[in-house]
Amino acid sequence: MTVLRTLKNDELTVQLIGRLETVTAPKLEKQLGDSLQGVKTLIMDMTELEYISSEGVRVLCSVQKTMNEQGRMIVRNVNEDVMDVFETAGAIDVLMIERA
Repeated sequence: MTVLRTLKNDELTVQLIGRLETVTAPKLEKQLGDSLQGVKTLIMDMTELEYISSEGVRVLCSVQKTMNEQGRMIVRNVNEDVMDVFETAGAIDVLMIERA
């Protein structure tokens, strides 16, 4: 998985490309943990995310909890396959999702 980050003022956009699964999820969690200081808005752009596992959903929910304390997180451009996983995992009640 490739992670592209763009910081503009206090807004961080993270573009996920590829597959967010058991092997890549902990790496993303560490990268985000190191990048969130001072961020008020986190945008997770999933335009090019092909797949997400339950471990990936867990990471996003964890990051959502952090962002609830300092601002907000928006999950954007979710494809149908990823949305199905969010629904199955119950994450649609936790994440702020904007569909394409």
